[in-house]
Amino acid sequence: MFLNNNLRHRFKSPYVSPVYGLITAFALILFFPSCTKKQSADNGEMSAEFKPIDDTVVKLSATKRSAEGIKYLDSAYHQLSKPSLIDIAHYYGYHFMYSRRDLRNTKLELAYADSIMIIAKKFSNLKSYISYIANANFAKGDAYFDLNQYTTAYRYYYEGYIFGKNYLDNGLLAEYTYRMGMVSFRQSHFDLAANYFKESFKLSIAYPDDFRGFYQKQELLNDIGESYLNSGNTDSAGLYFNRTLRFISKYDERFKVISYKLDIARAVTWGDQGKLMYDIGNYAEAQRLFQKSIDFDLKKSYDNFNAELVEVDLGDLYLKQNQLAPLFNLLQDLHKQLDSVKNMEALTSWNRLMSAYTAKRKDFEKSLDYFKIYSRLKDSLSKVDMSIKEADINQQLANYDKQYQIQALKDNNKLEKIFLYLAVLGGIMALVIMLLVVRNWGRSKRDLKAISELNLQINSQKNDLEATLEELKTNSQEKDRILRTVAHDLRNPIGGVVSLTNVMLEDEYTDDQKELISLVNSTSNNTLELINEILEATNHKIGKSNKELVDINSLVSNSVEIMNFKAAEKNQKIVTELLDAPEMLLISRERIWRVISNLISNAIKFSPNGASILVKLINDDKEIKICVSDDGIGIPDNIKENVFNMFTDAKRPGTAGEKSFGLGLSICQQIVENHGGKIWFESENNKGTTFFVSLNKPAA
Repeated sequence: MFLNNNLRHRFKSPYVSPVYGLITAFALILFFPSCTKKQSADNGEMSAEFKPIDDTVVKLSATKRSAEGIKYLDSAYHQLSKPSLIDIAHYYGYHFMYSRRDLRNTKLELAYADSIMIIAKKFSNLKSYISYIANANFAKGDAYFDLNQYTTAYRYYYEGYIFGKNYLDNGLLAEYTYRMGMVSFRQSHFDLAANYFKESFKLSIAYPDDFRGFYQKQELLNDIGESYLNSGNTDSAGLYFNRTLRFISKYDERFKVISYKLDIARAVTWGDQGKLMYDIGNYAEAQRLFQKSIDFDLKKSYDNFNAELVEVDLGDLYLKQNQLAPLFNLLQDLHKQLDSVKNMEALTSWNRLMSAYTAKRKDFEKSLDYFKIYSRLKDSLSKVDMSIKEADINQQLANYDKQYQIQALKDNNKLEKIFLYLAVLGGIMALVIMLLVVRNWGRSKRDLKAISELNLQINSQKNDLEATLEELKTNSQEKDRILRTVAHDLRNPIGGVVSLTNVMLEDEYTDDQKELISLVNSTSNNTLELINEILEATNHKIGKSNKELVDINSLVSNSVEIMNFKAAEKNQKIVTELLDAPEMLLISRERIWRVISNLISNAIKFSPNGASILVKLINDDKEIKICVSDDGIGIPDNIKENVFNMFTDAKRPGTAGEKSFGLGLSICQQIVENHGGKIWFESENNKGTTFFVSLNKPAA
């Protein structure tokens, strides 16, 4: 494909886009800022008679009725008794743009540009004179550019710039940088073009705050995007295309009466966005944007010229995707449009696409005919482009070439020296590296031998440790077996002693005898409790528990009900706070019951007579918490770390002298952790303790 839509057909005679003609017509009107100022006639004041004529011509031009506008202008202008200089300047300005945009008559265009220059020289006010002379030079530069006399065009552009910059007229500087951007773009210096357009946009703050100023600004934003797109900077191009559309949308309400003009501007940007999507391989989005642009531009009074160029892009997309049927329909429609809206670039591309299409259809004879026409037209366009790229820069290119050759020789000498230094340095480094390799090789052999010996030693120690661990495991199991056997054998006789002493306490004995019997009974009970804890600790390590779904409310209530008898011995009260609704947990009923009972038993043991004990259930998101709180003696800081250790020294008697063997909490921790839960406590010495048990809810 050729260069992108909006810029590629500008400054090209006689193939100037009507929309661009409209924009530059507005820009030409911007050339004459003093038309709104109250000055004498020779200083640029528009006459009261010419003002309505000017307004009418602008409206007709804006609706693409330029021929009617020029006819009306000629008739009304010749009826003026004494037109002012600004009247005459506008008269020639409209004819200049009509010759350029509609008639595409470059010689007539130049003649009107000369007329503007003659009028500009008649202004007596210095500021007006400078302003009009500068813009007349810009007009002549445009005319010579369209005549393909680029060296002369650049000279007039520069002369306009020199006239304008002395008075720091940002409007004039914006016009100059805009033209330099266009020239740079046509010369394929796209990054330079983007910089010129950015500078022009920055300077365009001097433009009037009206539709003409708005339209020129949105065009500049889009031009920046197109420059980046052609330079391959797709990210920046996308940013500026989006910025263009946002800028246009800001003025929707203000210019809603002429909203179709905003749609024309959007259609150009949509087409450019389609090309961007095409370049990055997003063909579906490219097709949508191309079609959206075409649908708007093909409306009556819209930019049919731009639509033809976007249709060429869409045709290339169809061809790339081998969509021959829609490609043929598109080319048929485009051919009809080219009969009424002349577009040499689109016609050239049409022949290229028809050649490719007929080749796909195996009609090689027609394909060759279309290709010959395409080649002829392309050569004509290429000559114009080539002359633009070569114009006014040949001598500079020769100078650059000489400077480059001189610099290249200097650089070559520098490079030769650098290569020599690098070669010497490389040789030295290679020698050093070889020495290091030899030394490291010897060291590596020694290290490898030492590592091998260490590895053998480590493996030997590992085997010894594994054997020791296995022996310890066997010894531990044997110890547990002996403990269970001893505890079991002691349980029955000591239980008998407890029962016998209970009976004896009910018989009639002396006080001294009863005291001795009571002492035996108490000691036997303590011993029996120790035996039970030993059995529980050893039995807990045997196998896995059988888990089932258990209602935690019911399990806690059952535990509390049983422990109430023990609490009653110390006139204590157990308060429960259960869940509002039943909650089923996958647990071992017996073992979790032991945990709850053990925690309540400890709370009873370490709480004073008459105390209250709180057993509370908390329903969290993914777990149930069991809390057992008391106001007892608490746990001192120095033994907190050891309370969960089996056979720990962190044991104290209860408030009524109850014995503590230090096994219960260790068993509780093992049970809870085997259920995947956690157990912890919060305690303050002499103020009470709260134990927490968290158990996970079953998966849904």
